[in-house]
Parts: sequence; structure tokens; C-alpha cells
Amino acid sequence: MKIQNMFQKDINRDINGVIKVSQNDDNSLRQELSEYIITKELRRHFRTFFDNYSKAIDYPTDKIGVWISGFFGSGKSHFLKILSYLLENKEVCGKKAMDYFADKFDDPMMYATAVKCVSVPTESILFNIDIEGPITKDKTAVLRVFAKMFYNHCGFYGDDLKIAKLERFIEKQGKTEQFRAAFEEVNGAPWEETRDSFAFFEDDIVEVLQSVLGMSEQAARNWFNGEETNELSIAQLVADIKEYVDGKGKNFRLLFMVDEVGQYIGDDGDLMINLQSLVEEIGTRCMGKVWVMVTSQEAIDSVVHISGDDFSKIQGRFNTRLSLSSSSVDEVIKKRVLAKTEEADQLLRMVYDKEHAVLKNLYTFNNPVLDIKGFADSAEFSATFPFVPYQFIIIQKVLAEIRKHGNSGKHLSGGERSMLSGFQEAAQKVQDKDENALVPFYLFYDTVHTFLESAIRRVIDRCQTAADNHDGLEQQDVNVLKLLYLVRYIDDIKANIDNIAILMIDDIRTDKIALRTSVTESLERLLSQNYISRNGDTYAFLTDEEQDIAIDIRNTVVDSAQVTASIAQTVFGEIYPAKKFKYGKYDFPYDQYVDETLNGSASGGMRLRIVTVASDYYGAPDQKLIMDSQVNNEAIVVLSNETPYFEELEQAMKIRKYVKQKNVSQLSESIQDIIRKRQQEARRLEERARGYIEKAIVGAKVVVHGEIMDIKAGNAKDKLDAALSGLVESVYSKLSMVNKFVDSDADILAIFNGTDNEQAAFAGTGSNNEDALNEISQWLELQNTKMLTTSMGDVQRRYGAIPYGWREIDIAALVARLISQQKISIKYGGAIVGKNERRLVDYLRKKNEIDKAIVTRRIAPSEDLMRKSINFLRDYLGAMDIPSDEDGLIHFVLNTFEEKEKHYNGLLEAYKQVRYPEREVVENARNLVSDVLSQRKDNVAFLSRMVQKQDDLLDSVEDMEGVELFFKSQRPVYDEARRQMEKIRKERDYFATDADAQEVFRQISTILAMPKPYDRIGELPELIRKAKAAYNNLLDIKRDEVLENVRQCMQDVHQLASESYNAMALQRQADDYFVGKREAAKEASSLTELDAMITQLLGYKDNICRRMEVMTADNHPQLLKENAPAGMSTLKPKKITSIRRYDLCTVKRLQSKEDIDKYVEGIREKLLKTLENCDSIQIN
Repeated sequence: MKIQNMFQKDINRDINGVIKVSQNDDNSLRQELSEYIITKELRRHFRTFFDNYSKAIDYPTDKIGVWISGFFGSGKSHFLKILSYLLENKEVCGKKAMDYFADKFDDPMMYATAVKCVSVPTESILFNIDIEGPITKDKTAVLRVFAKMFYNHCGFYGDDLKIAKLERFIEKQGKTEQFRAAFEEVNGAPWEETRDSFAFFEDDIVEVLQSVLGMSEQAARNWFNGEETNELSIAQLVADIKEYVDGKGKNFRLLFMVDEVGQYIGDDGDLMINLQSLVEEIGTRCMGKVWVMVTSQEAIDSVVHISGDDFSKIQGRFNTRLSLSSSSVDEVIKKRVLAKTEEADQLLRMVYDKEHAVLKNLYTFNNPVLDIKGFADSAEFSATFPFVPYQFIIIQKVLAEIRKHGNSGKHLSGGERSMLSGFQEAAQKVQDKDENALVPFYLFYDTVHTFLESAIRRVIDRCQTAADNHDGLEQQDVNVLKLLYLVRYIDDIKANIDNIAILMIDDIRTDKIALRTSVTESLERLLSQNYISRNGDTYAFLTDEEQDIAIDIRNTVVDSAQVTASIAQTVFGEIYPAKKFKYGKYDFPYDQYVDETLNGSASGGMRLRIVTVASDYYGAPDQKLIMDSQVNNEAIVVLSNETPYFEELEQAMKIRKYVKQKNVSQLSESIQDIIRKRQQEARRLEERARGYIEKAIVGAKVVVHGEIMDIKAGNAKDKLDAALSGLVESVYSKLSMVNKFVDSDADILAIFNGTDNEQAAFAGTGSNNEDALNEISQWLELQNTKMLTTSMGDVQRRYGAIPYGWREIDIAALVARLISQQKISIKYGGAIVGKNERRLVDYLRKKNEIDKAIVTRRIAPSEDLMRKSINFLRDYLGAMDIPSDEDGLIHFVLNTFEEKEKHYNGLLEAYKQVRYPEREVVENARNLVSDVLSQRKDNVAFLSRMVQKQDDLLDSVEDMEGVELFFKSQRPVYDEARRQMEKIRKERDYFATDADAQEVFRQISTILAMPKPYDRIGELPELIRKAKAAYNNLLDIKRDEVLENVRQCMQDVHQLASESYNAMALQRQADDYFVGKREAAKEASSLTELDAMITQLLGYKDNICRRMEVMTADNHPQLLKENAPAGMSTLKPKKITSIRRYDLCTVKRLQSKEDIDKYVEGIREKLLKTLENCDSIQIN
């Protein structure tokens, strides 16, 4: 049966697969309404829309936005247009629009809701904003296109808001017809035909404005030349819209139905906010009487590139959101284009049942990204025949990508081509074939070729001409080229030979193997003539510009050394980046080579050499590889040549070098785009090369230290690990000598301290590092025999290198073990470092110390010296438990003498403060100890000096007995006596008449002055007690004297105050002072301090008394004047002289009557002499 006869409807009929929102002739409308297919998805969307729309009829709402989204070709524009037909419910060919859908809505409830929605009077303004919008977009572009379409709908000239406003004003005046008639009479042409060029008819318009509106000529010309009316706000436009709908009646509805809003707005947030503000104002002011319905390629949240409250508002405005998917389009195509007759359906099902195994084999794609496959069952085969299900998925992407790429392809978005027409045209091309025919994918090229940019068409047309002229190409080559163009932007199917062959299948009986061979030959021919490029196993269509660039890249020269360096980076930077190979507890550095080039720095140890196809090694015989690997301590990995890793990297480098040589920013945009794609290709080549290199390593030949190894590994890392593991075992042949490991400095310290739990090893077994210890010990003995100086650095370097490879910390532990066994010593700065010295571990390990630390063979002290040393120490220290081994004895002596030196230095510090007895004895003892310690760097010399000085040391101990006793128990008493005498020395005159006290003081001073006072220091406590008692006794007498002075002073002040006028304030002040002194006297502990108080008291009292006398003298004349008899003159005031009692009566001891008479006579003479010069004496 011919395919043409299989369809229910004529495949060649005009089905109007092109849906334009502006197409509105009756025949087109009738076909659109009658053939519109309501799929399950569309039925759901119709229900959602009608439910929301019908609610707004009964209940006013501001949620009047509808957002319809769907990919290109999904039918969203058609859906919008159908909604406009239904809601306006116009009569089309004698039948209401809703009547065409009476049998399409199978749900009575939904049909009733739809009928309710279309029952209200409605007008729609349907337009494509991408076509109607202004060329220059600013923030108000959406507002301006809405205004234009609204005023056009009202019959005004919306393209120019100035004219539209004039016409609206004239309409309000009811003079539209009069204005138009007057203009036509003056101008000679109808107003509607000339208003788009009104600027050329200024005089005509001014004349008509004067005659119709009664304006003056000046006012009319002012309007004509003015610009203020060109601007329009959202509020103004919405006010005009509201006025319009209010004038149409209560239930009237106006619909703005806008196609391609998403494409028009793009990622411009300002335009989106402009739309949101307009929709918000319409919703708020018109409350459901005006709706805004828009379509977009993307859902609203994909279009909007703003955030926060603005985004929430936009979502809120478009409360009704409908999303169309691909399934809806597939269903429409199958029903409108591919619906089969009953006979054809039965035939096709039988064909499938017979050939289903063949079909399954034909349509098995190579690594598809999506679930792209052939037919599921006979029903699908019949429904889609002569197409294959995968084509419905891929063609959607092809059409969408063509719209994105290519200057002409964008017109597809306006509806010039749809999937519906694409499938119809492809089916028409095979309509004369039978039920075995299938549509190859390249036939879809003819659907879109006239809308492609000329550069694309030119390449394919040139290829077609070459094929027609048999100029090295065939017709199949052209078809393959068309196919490669269609899938050039599609990632879902890789354009490799297998998948291209599947896409070229045009018959069920196709021999797939023969077709693959034929396609391969076509690709090679196209490749040779630069129509296409190959990237790995995939092929790509090339434009003329891409072909020129491909030729330039191919001719670009790249140094193979650069490719080798890139391979090195891939292997040692990505696949196997570790700089050291981990082998058990070991981390071995290794030199990294690719061919003959070293990657990074050399360590001088093992080598890992990767050999590429560019190396002379690549074709070298096995014997050379074996010999070189042994000589160089290396593992040679000869990469497999089964993968094109070198070619891939070379091509990537050619691209990068080509781009680097170009001044890309100065090239045309199209060339820049090609170069960007080539750079992306370079990245893909490099990524793919990495995988190829990994495979080449897995399949590589490996030669390790003179032996070809058969290594089976699942990945590159495991293979290299195995090679290096074998290399370690071969190169480091003495690695196993170390079988007990340490992990930290603490483990080494434990060896020195004897706390490492070392188990005795059976001789000859090699356990517990026995072989390693012998190895080091023998070498050090050899070095000593040769009289060569050996540093710890020499030891570390020797045993860290081939053939040992021991860890640095394990080498340090082995040396520590030899030190602990007293076989070797470490010298630092010429001195032997004891095993207990804190920094010994640093000398064994730290890089900045190991070359300064010298390893020497141990020279032990003689037995006689050891015996003499021990005997001396027993006498010297009075102890029996003296260590008998060398290290123990040296450690003991060193600690003993260092402690003594420290002790003696401490005593000498005390002598710096006080002249204690026998300082020279301590200094001598300290000097002896220091002299012995001066030999501590050499054990033999150390012990020898100690034995040599033993008599002096023993004498020193005896000499120090008194000093040690003194500092141990007598020093506090000595210090107390010294302090007491220092205090008494300052006040000794007070005791001049106290013979007992003077004797006590003499005895104390005598003891303190003795060179060896140790035997008499026991007398000091009693003498100190007596001295303190004598002092305290005198202190009490002096304190009583002070208190008596306080009492007499207070008495004298009170007496004088009673005779003075207004002296109470001074008296109180004096009392406070005297009370303070009295309290201070009670607390005083010094005779001098109490004596000073007496002087202070008397001086203060005299001062107070003089001030009181002055006060008395100042007031006395006035008193005399007041008390004198009348007529009697005032008496002259008397002169009074004050004498201190302390000056009058000096301190003196009286022992006889004569002493008393003499003392009293002295006082009498002083008083008489004083009275000669005054009227009276005041004794204070």
C-alpha cells in the first residue's frame, strides 16, 4: 500500500501548519477551529483557565494575568489564538466559535463553564509583541506597545500617541466624522490613509482644527509643534482602558492577548517590571474586566532575572500559569497528520509483528543522552509511521536550536514553520513509497533550509552542485551533510558513525552494516574536502568560515616536545600526581620522565619513565629497555598505540596556538564565535586525550629494573603502582633489614631511657633490626679504621639511599640503639653528648644539625679508673649504690658534680648580700667542682680529673662542714642578731649609762665578727633576748615621757585658751593633734622616733600658744576701754615673754641635795634675767 493512501486525511491538503496570531480570514479560522485537537494536557489547561476566568465574572478580582509557556513548536501561540476565538465567540462561516468545540469538550461541567465564560460580551486585542513592539527598547517599551494596540483597537492611530490622543479628544466631542470629512475636503485624501504622515500636512490640519474644534490658528499650530503629548504614563493608559470598558456595559470584557512576551523581554528586568506594573494597575483599577494573557518560551521564573519583592509581585500578577509540553505536540501531529485508515493500521501492525526484531536492531543508538529509541509496539509503529518515535523528540530540539543559532532561523519563532508542517512535508516526500519505507532524518532539512542563514545554505548548495557534477561527491554525501547540520547543536545523540547511520535509515530492509560502510565513505569524502570536521569519533558540519579556520589549524605547526610536556602534565599532574610512592611505611621519591624529558626536579633515586609514540624508545628492542632500566634504576612504561592520545593533544595544541596567533577581538563576531567553539573543542580533545592516555597506560608494556613484567590492572593508577612496587623491591634490596619501626621522637627517647620494651633477638635471625644494626656498626668501624670523620648526616644519606632506602626516623633509631648499647657516641661541638641530653634526638634527625653531629667509636675507661672512681665516690658522698657501668657512672658523676656546682653557686649568691663567714672556703669548693666538670666532654678525662682531685675534694668536703651547718640551721639566728645590732647601733647613745646592756651588745658583736662563729652561734638567742629586753625597757620609759608631754601640752593649751577670747577653735585643733601624737607614741618602736615626737609636741604647743596670745592682745585694749571708768585713759598693754618648760628644765639626773640646789638656782637665774626685759613671763 502506498503511504499516500494510508492516511485518513489527504496528506497534501493545506492544514495551515503555520499559526499566525494576525491570520484571521474565515477559511483559516474555520480550519483552525474545526481541526484543533484537544489533548489530555490541553484539556487540563482549558479547565484551569475557564475556572479562574469564570470566577472573575461573579467576583471581581485583580488576578487577571495568564502566563502560557512552552518550548518552540509546542502550540502555545495556537492555544492563545483559540482562546481569543472562543472568548469573543464570533461567528465563523455561519457558526459560533464555541459551537466548533461542542464535541471537543467531553466533560459537561467544563463545557458549561466555557459557555458561561463566552456568554459575556468580549473583545480581544491579539498581537505578537515581537512584531508590534518598538524597535528601540527602553524601560517603557511594554507600555508603549500596549498603548499602540489599545488605541488601534479603538480605531485611533496608536503608532503615534500624539495623533491617538487628538483622535480620542475629537471622538469625545462627537465630531470624528465631521473632522474626517473636513480633512478629506481640504486635503483631498481620507484621514485614515494620510494620518501616518500627518507631519507633512501642517496647514491642512491646522485649518481643520480651526473649523471643526473652533481653535485659533495660533493654538492649533502650538498643538501641532508641541511634544508634551507624546508621553504616556501607566495610570493614564489604564484610565483610558477603564473608561473604554466601562462604556461598554457592566459585564463587558477586554482581553490583551500577547504572543512571545518572553522572547521580547529576554533578561531585561526593567521590561519585566514595566509589564508587572501595567498588569498590576489594570488588575487594581479594572477588577477582572480586563485580562492580560501572554505566551513565552520559558516559565515565568526562568524569564525573570530579578529577586525579592518585585519577583513575588510579578508571580502574583500572573496567577494563572499554564505550561505546554512536547507530548501535546506529538499527539496533535499523530491525530491531524498521521491518523491512519483502518486498513492501513491493520497492515502496519502486521508489518511490525513480522519485523519488530529487525526494527529494534536498526534503532539501537550508541550512548544516547536521553531515552531515544525506536518503536515500543505495533500500535506506536502504526501511529507514527512513516516516522520513528525518536524523531518527535529530536526535531523539537533541532527547531529550537536553529532559532537560537543563525540570523534567519529566528523567524521560526514567529510561526513561519512548525513541527506540524515539518512532519507533513517530510511525509509528502515518501508518499509514493510502500509500508517498508521510513523517513530518514535528513528529510527534515528541507523544512527549514529556506530560513537558514546564507552561509549554511551556501555550503550545502555547493556540496549538492559537486554531487550533481560528480565532482568527488555523491548524493548520499549531501544527505549526510544535511543530517550533520540538523544535529550539529544537539547533544542528545553523538554524531558518530553508528548514530549517523541510524539517522540515515530509509527502509525497514536496510542492511545496517552496508549502510555503516557507505556512511563511513561519505564522511571520509566530506572530511577530505573540509565540509566537516572530526573530533575523536564524532563529526561536525562546517560553514565556509569554519572550513577556512579548520584548514589554518591543520597547517599550524606544533613542536612534539610541547605535546610531550602536555602528556607529562596529564600523567604526573592528573592521573598519577603523587610525588612519592607509598610502599608500606615508606614514601619513596622518584624521578618522573616522559620520553627523554625530566618532569620536575630530580631526586637521584628511582625513575618512572613514560614512553610515547614520539620517543626513540618506542621502537627500541626489549634488550635495550631491559639494560637501560637496570642501569638507571627505573621502570619503563611503553604506552599502547591503540588510542590516538598523541593526535588528540596535538590537535588541541594546534587550536590553542592558532587562537594565540590571532587578534581575536578584532575579528568579526561570527569568526569569534567559531574560535570560541574551537577552544571548547580543544578542551574536549584534552579531556578525551586524558582518557586515551589512561587506556594506553593500562595496555602498556612495562620493564622494571631489567625485567619485563606482565602487570594486569583495571586502571592506570593501579598499573603504575604495581610497576613502582616492583621497582622498589628490586632497587632497594636491603630495605627488609629494618623490620621494627618507630613512629616518633618519643620512640627514640624510649630507646635512650630503656623503656622501649626491646626484646632480645636470637643471633643470626635478623629480627629486631639485628642485620641493620650490624650493617651500620661494621661501616662505622671501617670508617674509624680509615680515620675518616663521619657525621650523622653521612649516616642518614648513606642508609636513606639505594640499596637501603630506610626511613630517616628509623636510621636515627638504629643509631640511638648503638648509642644505648655503648658502641658509639655522638659529639657535638667537640663534646660527647650524653644519651640523656635533651637535644640528642635533634642531632640525630634535624637537617640543620645532623652534619654538625659527629658519630665516633666509643673508647671506654679502664677498669682501674672505673674502680678508683667508684671508691672515691663512696668516700666523697658516703653512699654505696654507685653505678658500675660506664654510661651509668658518667651520668651519676655528671649529675652529682653539676648539682654541687649549682649548690655552691647558690651559696655564693648569698655572700653577695651579707658577709657571712668563710666565703673563701665555698669559693674553693666551687672551683674544685668546676675544674672536674671542665672535662665532661670526654668520659675518660672526666673520671681521670675527678680521681686526680680526690684529696682536694675530700678536704673541701671537710672544710665545708661548718659552712653547710651554718646555711642549713644557723643562718636565721645569725641574720636576726645582725639585724638587731644594726638597729641598736643607730641608737646606742641611749644606753651609755646602762652597763649591762653595753655588755650584751659587745658579746653579740664579738660573735658576729668571728671568722668561724659556728660554735658560739648557740649563745646568740639568749643575748638577742637580753638586748631586746634592754631596748624595750628604755622604749617604755621614753614612751611614758612622750605621753606626759602630751598631757602637759594639752593642759597648757587649755589654760591659755580659758584666758583668751574666742580661742575654742584653736583648742579643738590642738586637741586633735595631741590625741594623734598620743596614739602614735603607743605604736612607736624606735627611741629616735619618740624623741622626735617630744620636739614636735613642744614646737606645736608653742605655736598654738603664741596664736592664742596674739588673739588675747588684739582683744585686750577693747576690753580695757569698755571697762575703764569715765574720763580715765586706757592703760598700755603689758609685755609677756613665753618660755618653754622643756628649755627651762633640761633633762638631767640629780643625785644629791647640792645637785638639786644648783639645778633650781639655774632655773631662778634664767627666770630673773628674762623678767628684766618684760612685764611678765608665760611658762609653756
